[in-house]
Amino acid sequence: MAKKIILSIVAVIVITGALFLIKKGQFSAMAAAGAAMVMPPEIVTAAPVKADTWETTLTATGSVVTVQGVTVSAEVPGKVVSINFESGAAVQAGDLLVQLDTSIEEAELRAAEASATWAKVNLERSTDLLAKNAVSKSDYDLVDAQAKQATAQTDNIRAVIAKKTIRAPFAGRLGLRLVNLGQILKEGDSIASLQTLDPIYVNFSMPQQQLAAVAAGSEVRVNTDAAAGEVFEGKVTAVNPDVDPTTRSFRAQATLANPREKLHPGMFANVAVVLPKVEQVLSIPATSVLYAPYGDSVFVIDEGKGATGKVLRQQFVQLGNTRGDFVNVTNGLKAGESVVTSGVFKLRAGEAVMIDNTLAPNAQLAPKPKDT
Repeated sequence: MAKKIILSIVAVIVITGALFLIKKGQFSAMAAAGAAMVMPPEIVTAAPVKADTWETTLTATGSVVTVQGVTVSAEVPGKVVSINFESGAAVQAGDLLVQLDTSIEEAELRAAEASATWAKVNLERSTDLLAKNAVSKSDYDLVDAQAKQATAQTDNIRAVIAKKTIRAPFAGRLGLRLVNLGQILKEGDSIASLQTLDPIYVNFSMPQQQLAAVAAGSEVRVNTDAAAGEVFEGKVTAVNPDVDPTTRSFRAQATLANPREKLHPGMFANVAVVLPKVEQVLSIPATSVLYAPYGDSVFVIDEGKGATGKVLRQQFVQLGNTRGDFVNVTNGLKAGESVVTSGVFKLRAGEAVMIDNTLAPNAQLAPKPKDT
């Protein structure tokens, strides 16, 4: 009995040992296969670090205002007998807009002109008689005064007629018509808005630190969401000499050409003042930067070993200002180095990569998105 038990124990030990050796061989083979396995390279897009020059600009927000703008109004009371414009029409200086009833004034003018003619004839006759000493100087002065009074009377009536003949004071574009035929206008009643749209002003404010940099003649570029994708160029034409003591900012004014009248008074505008100084930069696409609380970094593509011969090196960088889709690197990179431009959050240092720029993002200094 004891002999059977010993044989059973020996058999169990032999079987267990055999299983252990088999499993050990299997695990060793798996470890060797894992060590020999090489991960495929990551497909990335890349761009070189470029040495470039950027314009120096100062940005501000502003409002569009007209060079000239008024609400055309009635200067004297009267009845509207003729309207000679349409809402929104472009007019020239002196164009007739509205005619008020002048029938009474025209009748008075004919009478006044007749009196003025008779007074002129009397004055000429008195002048001849005075030369012959046939009339006294006092009688001549009376006739002269009557002639001048008659002329003044006709001028006064003509002035009233002119005030009832309402014309455009300057060239521009009219707004909505606010009067109708037959309407009795009182003094000061509005007729239509008249605005000069080309050229046009943009007023903007900047902090006092920039007062020395912004001067008359400085180039400006203006854009507004009302004309998406368009940039309007002009020049600074005036700078306020005083600084607002509340905001510590100063006001400036730029004049822009507006031939297609896309800028209108009251519009909000983004203003960029271009300074003569240029900045030397090392630029990379902003999508290359891996932003993190402990420091911003990029992945530099170095030459290495393996099938692709390219590996990643994580490089911490210091960043400057941005321009469009690019950012200026002030420290950490050299011109000519190649950096990964997309998907940086999923990469790691030392990883093998393969460059494929087929779907690389199209970074631009002045991007113009089509969906804005």
